[in-house]
Amino acid sequence: MKNKNFKITLKRLLFIAIAFYVVYTFLIQQKQLNAYKSDADRYSEQIAIEQEKKAELTQTKENINSKEYIEEIAREKLDMYLPNEKVYIDISK
Repeated sequence: MKNKNFKITLKRLLFIAIAFYVVYTFLIQQKQLNAYKSDADRYSEQIAIEQEKKAELTQTKENINSKEYIEEIAREKLDMYLPNEKVYIDISK
């Protein structure tokens, strides 16, 4: 009788231990999956940003030898102007 009760108790303890292990493993894996999903979302966002930069650079590459682009860069970066062009400077700032 004692031996039978001991076996039943042992089986219950073993079942409970296995159940706890399965639940613990599930929770750990769920945490890892959430971390991977967050990483994937972050990487997708970075990819979108880099694709926008690539599109801008491609547009710049296509326009780099155009007269308008050269004039724009000369005005903005080098403070150069056409010979007969009037330049107004706002001194109120």
